[in-house]
Amino acid sequence: MKFKNRLLLIATMLLAPAIQLTGCTSTPQIRSESVFYPPLPEKPRLQFLTAISSEDDLTDKKPGLDDFIIGGRETDTTLGRPYAVQATKGSIYLTDRVSNDILQIDLVKNTINPLRAGGRGALQTPSGLWITDDGSTYIADLKRQQVVVFDRDNRFINTIGDPATLERPVDVAVYGDRVYVCDMLKHQVVVFDRITGQQLASIGKAGDKEGEFNRPTHITVDRQGNLIVNDAFNFRIQKFTPDGKFLQRIGMAGSTLGNMARTKGVVTDHDGNLYVVDAAFENVQIFNPEGKLLLFFGGAGEQPGSMYLPAGIAVDYANVPYFQKYADKNFRIKYLIYVCNMTGANKLNVYGFGDWIGE
Repeated sequence: MKFKNRLLLIATMLLAPAIQLTGCTSTPQIRSESVFYPPLPEKPRLQFLTAISSEDDLTDKKPGLDDFIIGGRETDTTLGRPYAVQATKGSIYLTDRVSNDILQIDLVKNTINPLRAGGRGALQTPSGLWITDDGSTYIADLKRQQVVVFDRDNRFINTIGDPATLERPVDVAVYGDRVYVCDMLKHQVVVFDRITGQQLASIGKAGDKEGEFNRPTHITVDRQGNLIVNDAFNFRIQKFTPDGKFLQRIGMAGSTLGNMARTKGVVTDHDGNLYVVDAAFENVQIFNPEGKLLLFFGGAGEQPGSMYLPAGIAVDYANVPYFQKYADKNFRIKYLIYVCNMTGANKLNVYGFGDWIGE
């Protein structure tokens, strides 16, 4: 713990100039409870806004000690062990490893709703989650060994893959007419046709060379359709073209800045910056498109903004107005970052990325 805290202090001192900052150089006057990254005296680019663990957090109601059980899920209005997260306008969606439900956080009604299906759409062990622009939801289900698909009204559509093509589908991403499924046990990304469900290709094999994997766990696609894979047991992130051609490697095993130990969720923002969750460091590292480390945030502990076994991550440009009230008056949010904590009191951390506009 002491080592992580020293690393955080050194890193913020070294990395703060790496992201271009705007405004005057005088020390900002902020609320004492505000948590920024990098911290003062540098100009902040990220602020921890709030944590959501139950409906009480959406209405600012203070729950009693009996209202919430750390590490579990007491009712349909609390989060248990959120693993993956996605967002649409007005809603945040998560897979929950306690209830094996998809949970919708309705930001308009301030409610948490389990989305359950029966019959052919019944989920068993939902893991990865992807929501397309048309509102369709793709869920990688570990036990079913399939991807289960629902429409924008949460009605079951079909499944993609089966035990003959998938062994342990831990995550899923969709771009255009292709569905990419991260299979941990096959050490591959399996590619399917989005319409027909037919397998088109597979990317990678077991190994540690470029284009090979050792238990990949999370995937995402950027705005150009490039595939980004968390090659977990090789302690690196790999980037591919939509057709599977290797493009780039980021990271290596280690305990210093830019290294990786127990990587989880990955996501990119509109500028192509890459966000990598690390459950060992209990933080998120931000890399630019060239793979240079810009900043990291979070860290272990019980203080606001800290993380506890973080897993999934998402970037959200659509719901900033719902969280602006948590921001310092001199901090203008450009977009939101959600991080799932699989244990601890704070289940979903919400951060704002933006600019300091104060004097």
